[in-house]
Amino acid sequence: MMENAWIIPLFPLLSFLFLIVFGKRLRAVSAYIGIFLTFASFIISLLVLIARFGSPTYKAEGIWLTIGDYQLTAGYEVNQLNALMLVIVSLVSFLVHMYSKGYMHGDGRISVFYAYLGLFTFAMLGLVLSPNLLQTYIFWELVGLGSFLLIGFYFYKEEAKAAAKKAFIMTRIGDVGLFIGMILLFWQVGSFEYDEIFAAVSAGMISEQMITLIALLIFIGAVGKSGQFPLHTWLPDAMEGPTPVSALIHAATMVAAGVYLVASMFPLFAASETAMMTIAIIGAFTAIFAASIGIVQKDIKRVLAYSTVSQLGFMMLALGSAGYVAGVFHLMTHAFFKALLFLAAGSVIHAVHTQDIEKMGGLWKKLRVTGPLFLIGTLAISGVPLLSGFFSKDEILVSTWVHGHTFLFWLAVVAAFFTAFYMFRLFFMVFTGEARGKTANVKESPGVMVIPMLILAVLAIGAGYVNTPWFGTFLGDWLTEGNQALGHGHVEGPAWIMVVATAVSLLGILLAWLMYGKKTIARDWFSAGVPTVYGILANKYYIDEFYKMTIVKGTTAFSRILHFIEVIVVEGIMKMVAGIISGLSKLGSRFQSGQVQTYGTVAFLGLAILVIFFAVTGGYLK
Repeated sequence: MMENAWIIPLFPLLSFLFLIVFGKRLRAVSAYIGIFLTFASFIISLLVLIARFGSPTYKAEGIWLTIGDYQLTAGYEVNQLNALMLVIVSLVSFLVHMYSKGYMHGDGRISVFYAYLGLFTFAMLGLVLSPNLLQTYIFWELVGLGSFLLIGFYFYKEEAKAAAKKAFIMTRIGDVGLFIGMILLFWQVGSFEYDEIFAAVSAGMISEQMITLIALLIFIGAVGKSGQFPLHTWLPDAMEGPTPVSALIHAATMVAAGVYLVASMFPLFAASETAMMTIAIIGAFTAIFAASIGIVQKDIKRVLAYSTVSQLGFMMLALGSAGYVAGVFHLMTHAFFKALLFLAAGSVIHAVHTQDIEKMGGLWKKLRVTGPLFLIGTLAISGVPLLSGFFSKDEILVSTWVHGHTFLFWLAVVAAFFTAFYMFRLFFMVFTGEARGKTANVKESPGVMVIPMLILAVLAIGAGYVNTPWFGTFLGDWLTEGNQALGHGHVEGPAWIMVVATAVSLLGILLAWLMYGKKTIARDWFSAGVPTVYGILANKYYIDEFYKMTIVKGTTAFSRILHFIEVIVVEGIMKMVAGIISGLSKLGSRFQSGQVQTYGTVAFLGLAILVIFFAVTGGYLK
């Protein structure tokens, strides 16, 4: 079955092409086409994953371009990591396609929406299957294009247009680093093939300094795509897109691409201690940085967006701490519970027509299915025992501690506390207490929206059991099978880490309940007690304002200087030269009268002048 894996991305591509051409005529039928073709991708991905168990890596390539002595190839590869990612991406995409049929019902551009979903899914699946860095980069950029179109789907809204441009530009900043790193790798190895790159690294063909430089440049690309500090600001703004888009981009696809890139090139990163430490530090800082912002946000989707940034930080921390399995494991569990949370948030927005959690409340009795499903996702991301997030987050903490990153470990613990607090703050404000908005006509979402959430809820509960110290480390053993560079399937750590992780999660939940559930602690104690700190968090540490004052205005000022040089200096010189040439041409044209007598007179005068000149100077010329 693995030899047919190349078919997987073609179904969403077919969806995109067909709907772009015929979508306007099909209208609502477009949803069924998108759902069916994405489901086909999921089924084949599942069969490929099953076939990969017990089978070696399958790779098929052909010559794409020949440039001098170099040959560039294109093809596909099926290994443990991308076989798992194929299922995650295709499953979440299929569920988002299904959910969107209800959420986007009545939208006049629904065929365009499904076409864009198809393009985005095709790009992500193509990226996952790529066997070399050049092909990965091509699909990497296509993913950026797809996200731009989806984030800016409501193009008539200025906020959506600005968010789409911001996402496109900021991720391009990271992509410059990736591109330079890719070129340096080709210069050193003479190939873009992953196998040849890792072999060259293992054989010591690349100096340690060059490996570090290349790894850091490639990581910059991952920082942009996965919303790590300081290139994170595009991701919360991307909430201007439709909520199903948020679930797709911020759960298992675009933001996961950066983490996937680091995981897929892990042997390269592992060869540089500096690169690994950099990844771990940025991951840990991003985790606590974004989590601290999330505790004061009032937009339901922005809370989840900063949660995504924070959770991606956890994954980077794991990878930087040599926890390959921990990072990939959390990537998988996060895909399910975060997609669930976004779709459940979309169900809430679909019911109350607002994203402001201050205008919600008391929805548990109104949304009797969405409420419990949202609670499951909240428990999972908070790391409550026996749900998927508990096992994967514990794996990250163990990897961080065992590899000696004590300070980063405690940062992650604090970030885990913040996570539990802001997620249950969100839950209590939305579903408990008295209604603070119009809830008279609130109804549960239709079945086409509920079914995807139910499937994701089951996965949010049970996905963690494929890799636990209690029930077996099947996932970790399988991911690292046959590749010592990836580490061990499971890292043993002290038992107190699990106790601490559970305790901080429960403390976060307790504090949220006391403030927003039972209300024995005033909700405004933080904003009133330390208004300066609250203001900093509410304004997201003023990072956007800093970028506007420095980079944006600096770039604008520089462009104006260049414009001044172009208009005043360059154009001024050009006009002066043109004027001189024009004047000389006009002067010369006066002598071109066309009269033979005038030409004869001028020739005679010229001859006379020459005769006089030689007569006067003849005695001095030798």
